[in-house]
Amino acid sequence: MSPSRQIVLRVAVFALGFRIVSAILALLVNLVFPLDRPLQFTVFADASPFWDTFARYDSGYFQGIAWDGYSPAAGGRSNIAYFPVYPMLIRFVGRLFGRHHATYYIAAIAIAWVSFVLAMVVLYYLARLDLPRRRAERAVLLIAIFPFAFFFGVAYSESTFLLFALLAFYLFRIKRWVLGGLCGAVATATRVPGIMMLPALAWVAWRSSTDARDRALAAFGVALAASGFAAYCTYIYVLTGHPFEWAATLQRWGYYPGGAPWLAPVRLVGNLVTHPYLYLTTERMAPYDTLYGVTGLLFAAATPFVWRRFGAHYGLFMLMNLWLPLSSGVFEGMGRYCSVLFPCFIWLATIRSRWIYTAIVVVFAMFYTLGLALFTTVHPLF
Repeated sequence: MSPSRQIVLRVAVFALGFRIVSAILALLVNLVFPLDRPLQFTVFADASPFWDTFARYDSGYFQGIAWDGYSPAAGGRSNIAYFPVYPMLIRFVGRLFGRHHATYYIAAIAIAWVSFVLAMVVLYYLARLDLPRRRAERAVLLIAIFPFAFFFGVAYSESTFLLFALLAFYLFRIKRWVLGGLCGAVATATRVPGIMMLPALAWVAWRSSTDARDRALAAFGVALAASGFAAYCTYIYVLTGHPFEWAATLQRWGYYPGGAPWLAPVRLVGNLVTHPYLYLTTERMAPYDTLYGVTGLLFAAATPFVWRRFGAHYGLFMLMNLWLPLSSGVFEGMGRYCSVLFPCFIWLATIRSRWIYTAIVVVFAMFYTLGLALFTTVHPLF
């Protein structure tokens, strides 16, 4: 076996092994610690201490879309806020094993795991465009143990989105414009933040294309990447009469993107500086908002360094994908949004100090365990 294949195999085995260890840890947490609130749904007819750890909160929406399709509610909350690629994959894979609710959940978990393993391999190759082998492997480790990376192993769309976002960037970097555009289309039809990768892809296309034919193909690739988002908006228009009804639905869930992105962080910092103990012990969401908010602030602080080290394409990807959730005025979901910001992990892998790198690994692992435990016991980490 060639050295390159050995490395790819090692990365894949690590990714799969990490998911298995994480699943065992979630099982132990579920057996030992009480739930913060009753289960909203179960994978099988009866509760399962193992399988139910993979299905929390949004997992029910993904399975519901795969099972029954989209059901808009005029003037109310509905499942059209969830983009279609992941639930459609669940439907396709689930039906291969019979149309049962449990097989759909298991299909959702399997898709997440396979996507994660493949994403780690693609991340390694993408990082190798800028880094030596050992530092590319560091990037894989860091994103895997990131405190909110447990979402990559449950019935959520994060790992699927990460896979196709990485593929889009890698293929654009090596000037495979059409294939990159197709992967970008899948990414923009997987999660709302997918549309925020378009400026970064456009930058790569603009800076990397050489002659007229190459520029035309690059522009076509960017347009192709946007087509996934456009296709879903077209579907929503046919379904509801409003192409951006999914955005209106998000607002009914309490998300109002477009505000000043610094308001929520300033408010959080003020609470933590002036009366941290009172804030953390008297407000129900304070501990969770702190975990999410501090994470968002750290990624925002890292963005200029990513931009300077690797260029505007990664900087724009970070900037746009942080602006979207921060401008909503709430921290809910910030950990998931940051978990797919792969340029930050590639940048962290460049840190030369062994002590700093080791400290980051230790802190990541500690808070990964905490985050996984909170999610497993149905605390409000969405």
